[in-house]
Amino acid sequence: MSSPADPSGYAAEGRYVPDPYAEPYVAEPTAAVTGIADPAPLGLAAFALTTFMLSCFNSGIVNTRGESAVLGLALAYGGLAQLLAGMWEFRKGNTFGALAFSSFGAFWLSFWYLVTFAGPVTHGGLATFLLAWTIFTAYMTVAATRTSGAVLAVFVALTLTFLFLFLGELSAKAGDTGLNGLTKVGGWLGLLTALLAWYASFAGVTNATWKRIVLPTWPRA
Repeated sequence: MSSPADPSGYAAEGRYVPDPYAEPYVAEPTAAVTGIADPAPLGLAAFALTTFMLSCFNSGIVNTRGESAVLGLALAYGGLAQLLAGMWEFRKGNTFGALAFSSFGAFWLSFWYLVTFAGPVTHGGLATFLLAWTIFTAYMTVAATRTSGAVLAVFVALTLTFLFLFLGELSAKAGDTGLNGLTKVGGWLGLLTALLAWYASFAGVTNATWKRIVLPTWPRA
């Protein structure tokens, strides 16, 4: 065997023998991964801001000739950022948040595509599109009754928004280019939806940052 004077650790015959006098190696502790930040405030903020922009046009507050201003937001914020929030909700194991943010991120991406590339769409085509989203939002509202009062309020208002926008397109006649009364009601409901979603986002990020309940969200689960 090697002796304390032989630091090489090799015996005469060439075998490696651990030095009994050497200090044992202790690995440096690594930080435990505790999870990811809550993606819900991002998803809600992206949804709220893009909905607010579009609803300003649908309500008649802003002339519809400037409606293309919402397209960048629909692609980058309402679409991609919200879709990413949905993917992170999958990572957190939140089925409701994953489905909601991923789906509405896809909604804004499809809206961007329709306006940018699809060309003129008939009132019947838009009505069918909006009806499908009304159905989806309605059953998500049922699921939202087990989340929080803040999120439930968003989904109730959003269901009504889609419903009136659908009815507005359904009642529109071929060749109509202006906003009818039902569409304007949908626009005002969209503004309400945006404000509710902004509040839910504001509460989420503020409570997480301050590490205490500053703004209530009224949990229902």
